[in-house]
Amino acid sequence: MQPVFALALSAMHQDMERMDTIAANLANVSTPGYKREVAAARPFTEALDDAAQAAPGAPGATAAAGGVLSPMLMMLDGRPGTVKSTGEPLDLALGGEGYFEVTTDQGLAYTRRGDFKVDAQGRLVTSQGHPVMGRAGEIYLSTATPAIDQDGNVTEPDAAPGSPAAVAGHPLAQVKVVHFDEGRQLRPIGNGLYAPGSGLAVQADGHVQLRQGSLENSNVDSMHEMVDLMQTMRHFESLQKAAQGYDEMTATAIHKLGDLA
Repeated sequence: MQPVFALALSAMHQDMERMDTIAANLANVSTPGYKREVAAARPFTEALDDAAQAAPGAPGATAAAGGVLSPMLMMLDGRPGTVKSTGEPLDLALGGEGYFEVTTDQGLAYTRRGDFKVDAQGRLVTSQGHPVMGRAGEIYLSTATPAIDQDGNVTEPDAAPGSPAAVAGHPLAQVKVVHFDEGRQLRPIGNGLYAPGSGLAVQADGHVQLRQGSLENSNVDSMHEMVDLMQTMRHFESLQKAAQGYDEMTATAIHKLGDLA
């Protein structure tokens, strides 16, 4: 393939990845705790390494030679969303950094989405039914009206008299909140969940900022996404026209060479 066509095709694929990312962001503009994704170009040093590996004759060289650009990096925009009050005792919002830890069928996952509920077993679970983890394991409640303080300590002032949960100031559990060294590189796995990342650590007491009866809104700005969408579409159209122009120029040159032969 001609290098010009290879570069244009590769850049158009990158624009398609950007449009997919923008579409996902717009689809989740109302999803609690959603963090917008950003498609970014790979660092220049990585691009050089990819080009060296793809060069003809290089060890492990592939058909990607010819100027094909590297795939995009998908990064999370870690800025917190606004917080709205719901008045629901099982709704939790994280005011600062961090993620709730939950257990799924595939293992541990992490989320900022705090619209929790109590399942038939009395466990605190996500809206999809995944158990929310405390520092000592799953969190079991005897009522749907717990009190949860800023550090995540769970008490049940409305518990039946005589039960351990009814003891004033006696915490049943503490909601586990964790953070990652590279939170921007967490990989989304659907339903507002993220796969475990590098540098996981439990947030220390005093650094957790839980707000009961509130939910964090998505940090997606629909107007900003629409501007990005239009810019990406214009860039895609420009690349398409450039490829068509080069193709027409090549065809004209071939015809002229034929006339001279």
